[in-house]
Amino acid sequence: MSAVTDNDLVRLWVIGGSGSGKSTLSRAISEKTSTPWIQLDALYHQPNWTPRPKPELRADVEHLISGAAWVVDGNYTGSVADLVLARADTVVLLNLPRHVVMRQVTWRTMRRFLTREELWNGNRESLRNIVSLDKERSIILWAWVTHGKPYEFFAAARARPSTADVRFVELRSRRSISEFLDGLEVV
Repeated sequence: MSAVTDNDLVRLWVIGGSGSGKSTLSRAISEKTSTPWIQLDALYHQPNWTPRPKPELRADVEHLISGAAWVVDGNYTGSVADLVLARADTVVLLNLPRHVVMRQVTWRTMRRFLTREELWNGNRESLRNIVSLDKERSIILWAWVTHGKPYEFFAAARARPSTADVRFVELRSRRSISEFLDGLEVV
């Protein structure tokens, strides 16, 4: 991707495994291009980690992506992928090696727990969830078990005739992420 101008449509969807750096990259793209950042986790996770009902989530996402420019961060392929993919002009997959993702997600989770960082809607990481052997509770275990799933979605989406006009970008290293971000020029 080269220069981003006022005349360009900038509708980027950043997907990848848990802990791959979706939010970090999305925030950086949003800041660099002055486009709204839509964080799907913040819409989905209500207080006490209560999931937002799918119809409400879809309605919110549909409203937020109705604008000409945005950066969406998160997968939610079973809930809102059809909406986001239909409006995106670029899909960016963070497809880092499992060992890199596991190091990142473990460090991030421990930092969030130790600093009591608030995530979304008052939610915080808990020690019980960190050490849980239930993938629905432990983000670390979830990241391990679901590591390849975003690539499967990305490959299938890229193969659809309906996405012929969508740019698909796969970033496989921190260096490629940095180069991608550096390549975004705002004029």
